[in-house]
Amino acid sequence: MNIAFFLLPKQEVVCLSENATLRQTLEKMERYRYTAVPVLSEDGKYVGTVTEGDLLWYMKNRHELSFDHTHRVALSEISLRLNNRAVRIDANMEDLISLAKTQNFVPVVDDMMTFIGIVRRSDIIDYCESLLLPIGTDEKRVKREA
Repeated sequence: MNIAFFLLPKQEVVCLSENATLRQTLEKMERYRYTAVPVLSEDGKYVGTVTEGDLLWYMKNRHELSFDHTHRVALSEISLRLNNRAVRIDANMEDLISLAKTQNFVPVVDDMMTFIGIVRRSDIIDYCESLLLPIGTDEKRVKREA
């Protein structure tokens, strides 16, 4: 199966620029209620994924930092603790499934390493479920009706 089938395109993904501030990051994550967001360079390359944990650890270790001053902190100053690895658009499903075990989403890049979207773990699980449970089975029908 081609992973492009599962791709949520960049235009539909909440992303942050590596030039964003801590305040912008907090506000965007709060607005969309996401716990992790892809970070992109100015030229659209995937830099990494910032998580709530990254922000909390940064703020915990900066006693002098108040929320009023978060606009002065660049996102690039914050260590990204997780290594959310990206896959190329021509990767196989096995690679995608392997990464989805430990990542909520898998960033997807083109052959020039430009970010083009994500594949959500929930979509991968749905795909795997469809392979395990034929459409006509009672379990599948019950789940759809619930």
